[in-house]
Amino acid sequence: MSSAGPTFRKHDDLPGATGLEALGLEWLAEPMADGGAHVVPVTTGPGWIDEPRLAAGSVTASAAEAFGRALAVTHAAGAPVFGAAPPGWDGRTQMGRSNERIRPHRSEPAAVEPRRWGEFFADDRLVPYLAPCLEQGSLTERGVAVIEKVCERLRDGDFDADQPALVRRGARERGDRVAVARTHGDLWTGNVMWVPGRTIDWGPPRAGRGPATADSAADAADRQSRDDVVGVLIDPLAQGAHAETDLAALGVFGQRHLERIIAGYDEVSPLADGWRERVGLHQLHMLIIHAFLFGGSYGAATASVAGRYT
Repeated sequence: MSSAGPTFRKHDDLPGATGLEALGLEWLAEPMADGGAHVVPVTTGPGWIDEPRLAAGSVTASAAEAFGRALAVTHAAGAPVFGAAPPGWDGRTQMGRSNERIRPHRSEPAAVEPRRWGEFFADDRLVPYLAPCLEQGSLTERGVAVIEKVCERLRDGDFDADQPALVRRGARERGDRVAVARTHGDLWTGNVMWVPGRTIDWGPPRAGRGPATADSAADAADRQSRDDVVGVLIDPLAQGAHAETDLAALGVFGQRHLERIIAGYDEVSPLADGWRERVGLHQLHMLIIHAFLFGGSYGAATASVAGRYT
């Protein structure tokens, strides 16, 4: 960790949790050299990680657009399969109380057909929470039935859609059998810190700049955002997934200038047709986790959103 300022220490809430978080941050940081989003640097030890105390700023429209362009590069770095953990995960721990299903960081054998996104999202991101949510009363039987119908449609491929353009291009260049984005995995608004650019003293020169481009206007906006504020990724549950899930998660609790983040993203890595209609679908993962963890109105909200996709 290169930041010379004050730091704070996080300890395991479950055995190995901080180690998995550190692996995720390192994995997400790799694309910074190519213009990917800034990622908080960490140092690690047995059962703990140290992070710098980031100065807080306020997001601007130009910073939001720059972050969107940079996030597109991060996503395009790819992953071997849907649900893949960061490299180095030993399979012995999960991330947080959500008990998220993640898979080893390796491609499927040649004889095995890679899972489609809809199969992964239904079976690994929704179904595991149905029984516990019903048991604890955060979902009703009717709500569970609605979500099960959505899962049927997901498995049938009704909602499968192309990844954004840069993710598809990266997959082709690597020879991947399926295009999978390298995602933050828990990208609610609280996991993007808006930090004054002058306080950032880590990362390669192109970090946060988005894809290399001859567009001088976009480069100028990137430079201005670095002088202003910069979006920094923290607290990931990094995994292979669909890029639209990260973007949708930003809207669950309200991200200021979200429309500018998406505009910057779409400018350099166009989203597949119909992406707006799929936002609620991709938000189901975060909603059902909150229903599982916190109950209250989250169960009804999850079932209500799911009802739009039956």
